[in-house]
Amino acid sequence: MDEEYDVIVLGTGLKECILSGLLSVDGLKVLHMDRNDYYGGESTSLNLIQLWKKFRGDDKPPEQLGSSREYNVDMIPKFMMANGTLVRVLIHTDVTKYLNFKAVDGSFVYNKGKIHKVPATDVEALKSPLMGLFEKRRARKFFIYVQDYEENDPKSHEGLDLNKVTAREVISKYGLEDNTVDFIGHALALHKDDSYLDEPAMGFVKKMKLYAESLARFQGGSPYIYPLYGLGELPQVEFDGDGKAYGVTSEGETAKGKKIVCDPSYLPDKVKKVGRVARAICIMSHPIPNTSDSHSVQVILPQKQLGRKSDMYLFCCSYAHNVAPKGKYIAFVSTEAETDHPETELQPGIELLGPVDETFFDIYDRYEPTNKDIDDNCYISTSYDATTHFESTVTDVIAMYSRITGKELDLTVDLSAASAAANE
Repeated sequence: MDEEYDVIVLGTGLKECILSGLLSVDGLKVLHMDRNDYYGGESTSLNLIQLWKKFRGDDKPPEQLGSSREYNVDMIPKFMMANGTLVRVLIHTDVTKYLNFKAVDGSFVYNKGKIHKVPATDVEALKSPLMGLFEKRRARKFFIYVQDYEENDPKSHEGLDLNKVTAREVISKYGLEDNTVDFIGHALALHKDDSYLDEPAMGFVKKMKLYAESLARFQGGSPYIYPLYGLGELPQVEFDGDGKAYGVTSEGETAKGKKIVCDPSYLPDKVKKVGRVARAICIMSHPIPNTSDSHSVQVILPQKQLGRKSDMYLFCCSYAHNVAPKGKYIAFVSTEAETDHPETELQPGIELLGPVDETFFDIYDRYEPTNKDIDDNCYISTSYDATTHFESTVTDVIAMYSRITGKELDLTVDLSAASAAANE
């Protein structure tokens, strides 16, 4: 262990694994370590016995739930956007050679007490029961504008500079109702709150385009893909007299490293608590009702529909993704916690699931780094949020990559490298 590394990565959570891969592809010498005897950190996958032990202590799971080995329950379950940044990153690091993907069946939104399919194109907008006749026409015009928008083609801009006008101004030009804006902003553009409305519209329009392009890619019922089979002693970071990290000690040996990358749990005195995530993990024997019997599905419950400050997310996958025995479904309900009672807070989402075999409630803290990485050589990721897609996670990874290497990540890749398995 007396070698020196360019970067030492602590933890095998998804963010740390992606960064480790990106830095290795760049030709840096990387040492990757984990304190746990299992892989995946916060985003690990558990079998049924491990799940039971985590939430129920020494009790044994009932036999009718099937074989423990056939369960692969992600602790931080998230779908990937088929054309999104994470898929580009995985192709860039050649990880797609080892991962198979399967298209997700459906993308839905909760509106006025019911679950509806998310319309993503002008054709779907005309069919959607989410809107009345006149609103459908207005929404169709808006969808066509977004589909046709090309940053380098001024003719497609319709006189709007999306770097200057806000999303609210673009939406008002098309006269869309609040209800429509609610599902477009939260279930299509995947914004977590309404602050995007007063920001430049470019980001909002690009997010809508990403959704529509991802949907077209696999001709599936949703723009998401999900990998098949799901996703020890504490290594001590060593600091010199100037407070700069210079290595990691584990089991009495020290590995030297110029930069240390880790999740918040490795350096608790360099992070602050910024929120909490409440979640329920449910084992069921049927798909979520009103989702066209989808084996895999995301349902977004926008904050306004629930009278909350933050959106709620439903995520479901099944034996079709090799995460449970035949006939079993795993559903997650998650949200940014606004109280100390996840059971009560998550009720609006749980009520949409129908009968549930087993439910596990959990609440965990979210942390963000407070250090200056340029001063102490420590690059700390933020905790995972309540969303059920990877768009916010991968933004953090790319920002960390740029800070570590001092350069932008080039993600011009051949997206077809991840599509073969997805179409099987």
